[in-house]
Amino acid sequence: MNKIDIYIIKKFLGTFFLSISLIIIIVIIFDISENIDDLISSEAPLNEIIFNYYLNFIPYFINLFSPLFTFIAVIYFTSKMATHSEIISILSNGISFGRMLKPYMITAALLTALSFYLANFLIPYTNINLWDFKYTYIKNKYYNDSRNIHMQIAPGAFVYVESYDVDDNKGTRFTMEHFKDGVLYYKMNANYIQWDSIKAKWNINNYSIHLMNGMQEKIITGVQKDTAINLTPEDFHRKQDNMDVMNFSQLRKFIKDEKLKGSDNIRFYEVEKHKRIAFPFATFILTLIAVSVSSRKVRGGVGLHIAFGMALTFAYILFMRITETFATYGNLSPWMAAWLPNIIFVFVAAYMIKVAPK
Repeated sequence: MNKIDIYIIKKFLGTFFLSISLIIIIVIIFDISENIDDLISSEAPLNEIIFNYYLNFIPYFINLFSPLFTFIAVIYFTSKMATHSEIISILSNGISFGRMLKPYMITAALLTALSFYLANFLIPYTNINLWDFKYTYIKNKYYNDSRNIHMQIAPGAFVYVESYDVDDNKGTRFTMEHFKDGVLYYKMNANYIQWDSIKAKWNINNYSIHLMNGMQEKIITGVQKDTAINLTPEDFHRKQDNMDVMNFSQLRKFIKDEKLKGSDNIRFYEVEKHKRIAFPFATFILTLIAVSVSSRKVRGGVGLHIAFGMALTFAYILFMRITETFATYGNLSPWMAAWLPNIIFVFVAAYMIKVAPK
């Protein structure tokens, strides 16, 4: 690397971390103003609030805003370079536009790697710490306010629990149904079930079992029995957002296990898995677009470039949200939902590079 490369990398990283630090400070101020009553009433020690809440709160927002502020950072310092005729000087000294992109791509690669690490490894860990803080000082992190828990535990096998107490590992109004070719042939009802950690089985209390064979039905009742079900207390701890505490390996295993159970409700998790890979690469694409847009000297300068860049970035984010929705609730594949915005904006970047000053 030459001096120009080092100069651009320093400008890039310096502007990025300064801008991301400012937005994080603003986010923390807003969070304090919104949650000050809960934090005070929780009587949590100050060091717990700082180190177990806000310190674990920061990585998520760094990753969330990373593509946007990568774009803004590149737009800002490259526009300043163009305004001061530095870009013209670089290109007039025999350095091609493609060669000038090298330090931008090196820095984008570092930020992409950082984003991938945050999304797939660090943020799930910090989310666990955040949940522990909220569970200890604010509310039960596993509190289930739906009171109607439906789960598929195997192909053709479904359970329903009216409510579940995570402290006692006890579920009330339990129902389990088995279907074959869409026909119900087994049904168990129980007043409550409770996990026996020693036997690693469920205690079924005040139960009735219905065995159906065509028009015939046999009913078996009892007070208590132990039974093995493809279900653990951890399954009741899960909420829609529990993928936030799974690292990439755990998320892949969860999806694989749910597919073995025959669960159909995993598209949301599959979208998340592909998004964790695709989202960091937005840094590369937006960097290319930002350099192409801001490297020419125009009337309006930095302000015009930033306005255009913000519009383009928000268009990318909006398009990403739309494809996620179609994948989760429609027929778009999870892979396509995660990668389609990148694919489209790669062509935008290629066009912007083509018309950039040479």
